[in-house]
Amino acid sequence: MIITFPLGLMNWKLLLSMAFITLCSIGLLFTLHPGGGSRILVAVSIPPLAEFVKAVGGGRVEVLVMVPQGASPHTYEPTPGQLSKLGRADLYVMVGSGIEFELSWMDRFRDVNPRMRVVNASMGLELLRDDPHIWLSPRCAMVMVENIYSALVELDPEHEDYYAENRDRYLGLLRELDEEFSQLSSKARIRKILVYHPAWGYLCRDYGLEQLALEREGKEPTPRWIEQLIEEARRSGIKVIFTSPQSGSRGVEAIAEELDAEIVEIDPLAEDYVDNMHRVLDALREALGVG
Repeated sequence: MIITFPLGLMNWKLLLSMAFITLCSIGLLFTLHPGGGSRILVAVSIPPLAEFVKAVGGGRVEVLVMVPQGASPHTYEPTPGQLSKLGRADLYVMVGSGIEFELSWMDRFRDVNPRMRVVNASMGLELLRDDPHIWLSPRCAMVMVENIYSALVELDPEHEDYYAENRDRYLGLLRELDEEFSQLSSKARIRKILVYHPAWGYLCRDYGLEQLALEREGKEPTPRWIEQLIEEARRSGIKVIFTSPQSGSRGVEAIAEELDAEIVEIDPLAEDYVDNMHRVLDALREALGVG
């Protein structure tokens, strides 16, 4: 049996369908053109960059973090849900310093979303060999924030003044951090830090310190290497060993006992960047013998 509808009902159904399609098209246009009033969807590789983007973008941005809090950029694989949302992103802010996650995934991210703009947050910075943790120096972070600001202005020039005001406010916080680290370095009696995972090379470079790392090239320390580090730590007066939530710490307890040292965890990937770097400052004050 064939069911027929009155012509009037069919017209209403057609009109409703057309209206729905039109509304969807308008929504798509707002997504593609953030100047039209919708928020810009910005994807970032790691949590610290999320704070940088939110600080500059304010209410104009929504941030998608590809490596979530607690995960490791060395091993993490994005979920299907993340990849689906990435397909709608307007901008991708990559660290650009050689983190394994980006080396493994950026080409595939571009395939997922060919229209997405990509900015290298480390552009203009001098990179260290075999150390991707560039954001952990406030001096480097200031350059990264400037690069993020430029990318947002290019994407959404109508709100340049808004982004500039936000950038300047956040750069003020980073300059305060820079000054505090400089003062800490000038007062340090101990010039070396002992860490398990070598994440603090940029911080040490920019503030005149030296990092001794148990882990080398992603490999656990050998007995001979541990022996050498214990000897150097003794000579340097080191009484603190730093670990991180994302890396292993095999054998650290035995080394700490040998040195009569304290084990302190500091997080290189915390999203609350400014607050976290103040926590790092507090930990370093004790480690470097600054009262």
